[in-house]
Amino acid sequence: MYDLIIRRARLADDTLTDVAIADGKIAAVGQLPAEMSASRSWDLAGNYRLSAGWIDAHVHCYPSSPIYHDEPDRVGVDSGVTSVVDAGSTGSDDIDEFYTLTRSTKTNVFAFLNISRIGLLRQNELADMSDINKQGVKSAIERHSGFVIGIKARMSSSVVGPNGIKPLVLAKEIQQENQQLPLMVHVGNNPPDLDEIADLLTRGDIITHCYNGKPNRILTPAGTLRESVQRALKRGVLLDVGHGTASFSFEVARQAIALGLLPHTISSDIYCRNRMAGPVHSLATVMSKFFTLGMTLPQVINCVTENAASALRLQSKGQIKPGFDADLTLFEVRQGPQVFADSEGQSAAGEQLLVPLAAVVAGEVLLTDEGKAAHVFDL
Repeated sequence: MYDLIIRRARLADDTLTDVAIADGKIAAVGQLPAEMSASRSWDLAGNYRLSAGWIDAHVHCYPSSPIYHDEPDRVGVDSGVTSVVDAGSTGSDDIDEFYTLTRSTKTNVFAFLNISRIGLLRQNELADMSDINKQGVKSAIERHSGFVIGIKARMSSSVVGPNGIKPLVLAKEIQQENQQLPLMVHVGNNPPDLDEIADLLTRGDIITHCYNGKPNRILTPAGTLRESVQRALKRGVLLDVGHGTASFSFEVARQAIALGLLPHTISSDIYCRNRMAGPVHSLATVMSKFFTLGMTLPQVINCVTENAASALRLQSKGQIKPGFDADLTLFEVRQGPQVFADSEGQSAAGEQLLVPLAAVVAGEVLLTDEGKAAHVFDL
């Protein structure tokens, strides 16, 4: 007997499928026999969507951070997101506390460790090179293998101060000394220049804030892709959205996507302020903005499931297949006029909004407020 069977769920490509879950894993997928039994069963009758659990590859959810903070479950399962990755809020000084806190959350929480030991204790965490302690980083990674899944370097002038590209050079050394863990690089105001940054990056490295509207953007003033970024992409460097308060431009995204530069991952860079006051609000809202930019539902969903799992090396997540973790997101696509805002104060009109109804984490069903209000599921 299975723990849960979801019948006639509509996938992003509009096909219908059944999913059986047992012991926190996906046990069977397809048109399952009617006599197959489970402790609980939902029949969605093709009216609601199902995908692998949404993964937000860039959030800030360390509650003790003095600058960017939130509660993991607020930006996670409450919003239909089954896994979140905190992108550098903590360094080796406070990663232990963050790890302990996340053991009691419903959301799967992972971390990109800030290469600065102090994390986001202050905005210029890489201005003092003595705060980059290789041994401290190595020890933290070893203590929290499976929780710390990568490292983070914020490469903008307000962060690095007079140090320019030096922190990124050290970040690459740290990466090479620690199983080539994924490296996420924040791109903001220069110096250092994006060309310097891109030329140091290698396969699997992640450029976040890829559609920012600042002068240090991926496009030239003529609207073409920078040659350094083109070379980086050919080497296998990945583009992550990382929307945030100040790092997403509809205009840049529109131009880039017209050039064929789709994001590999869509992430929110969410924390309490931009969640409550915007322009982020939720991962679902950020995902919905990409419909206005011409992306399809399967493309958008792929950016927060299979692509995200691949970039983050979460090998048991991101796909609805037997043996994978039973992390799922149930949602609907609501039709109607929408107005979305970017980080530049610009707006775009849309016609579709993604509304998460439930997060399923290791087989446990967690309804969102919208899911509870809809009375869709009898739990």
